[in-house]
Amino acid sequence: MGLSTAFTRLFGVEHPIAPAPMGGSAGGALAAAVSRGGGLGLLGGAFGDRKWLARELAVLAAEGPGKPWGVGFLSWAIDVGAVEWALERGPTAVMLSFGDPRPFAERVRDAGSTLIIQVTDLEEARRAVDLGADVIVAQGTEAGGHGARRGRSTLPFVPAVVDLVAPVPVLAAGGIADGRGVAAALALGAAGALLGTRFQATTEALVDPATAKALIEARGEDTERNRVLDIARGSSWPEAYTARTLGHPFLDRWRDREHELAADPHEARRAYEDAVSRGAIPPLPLWAGEAADLIDDLPSAADLVGTLAMEAEHALARAGGHRPPRL
Repeated sequence: MGLSTAFTRLFGVEHPIAPAPMGGSAGGALAAAVSRGGGLGLLGGAFGDRKWLARELAVLAAEGPGKPWGVGFLSWAIDVGAVEWALERGPTAVMLSFGDPRPFAERVRDAGSTLIIQVTDLEEARRAVDLGADVIVAQGTEAGGHGARRGRSTLPFVPAVVDLVAPVPVLAAGGIADGRGVAAALALGAAGALLGTRFQATTEALVDPATAKALIEARGEDTERNRVLDIARGSSWPEAYTARTLGHPFLDRWRDREHELAADPHEARRAYEDAVSRGAIPPLPLWAGEAADLIDDLPSAADLVGTLAMEAEHALARAGGHRPPRL
């Protein structure tokens, strides 16, 4: 049957699927594997670390030559120089998330790259249209990692964004980890899906084996949104964004006491760094979304893209009352 959408036609890819450009874990091998599998691979450029990007771009070039690819940045954390440096490498797309994309949007478009802007509310979606976004990612609060403190759930948020920004293609994000979720995104009017936690649990993701194991064993109810771990780590993420993570000893200690922790974080930060140095806790929180229940293996990202697409076709055929294809 095939899942041809405005997204697949825009990028010339086979499947309407992309990985979230997760900072530190969405490296060149993951982006290349997703692109080889027929999706749009995205590097996690995050804070614009040129050394990291140069290393991972070399991996991407070696493992996914000739395929569409992109790079994602945190709008609040980068400068124009980081975006311009990346644009010189010829990405098919640049994705901007969290914060004000205005300083960078025109440069991305002028360079001939496709502009993808992630939004967490309708006002951000309106601004993205005004800035000329070619694709808009609508992120719901079920997503793992960082998101809006006062965001909305994916199911009602995505169609509201679709209606508001039409005809700009929308990708749904947040709580999607299998083909049924991709099918649901398409049924809501999105042109595809952007998946984070699911792609962290792949062989190409730059995560510690213990992290991958934890994601496979996790359940959605094991996750929660908080700022505790950002404050304890001394992370500079703005207060407007919380992070959905798996459980953690510092959450147990400081849950519902964020303001107290933020008022004097130094003791907690010292305790956090000491625990990391002793190996008592991992250096980074375990980012995970509410769809963790649906992750039970560690496939290649290239194979995962094909599986997600086939599962989505199966789900859509079943919902339409047709005999689904055999998986």
